[in-house]
Amino acid sequence: MGLIGEVLLLPFAPVRGSAWAIKQVLREAERLYYDPAAVRAELARLEERLEAGEIDEEEFDRQEDELLERLEIGLRGGAGTGDGTTR
Repeated sequence: MGLIGEVLLLPFAPVRGSAWAIKQVLREAERLYYDPAAVRAELARLEERLEAGEIDEEEFDRQEDELLERLEIGLRGGAGTGDGTTR
């Protein structure tokens, strides 16, 4: 994009900057969400909750399936594409 294009788009610079910042925050949130260490810690807490009687087997199985799916995605390295979607 040339100088004229940059000058014409200058009023939209705050919007472009905000969009970039939002993408960075989303990328970091996805990285943390799919981090294998964090998922394993959540699995351990989930098992503790089951043993303490805070949740029943059905709830444990449902949450465990969700966490195992996140762990699989995190281990494959498919934590996100940067546009808010997973691979």
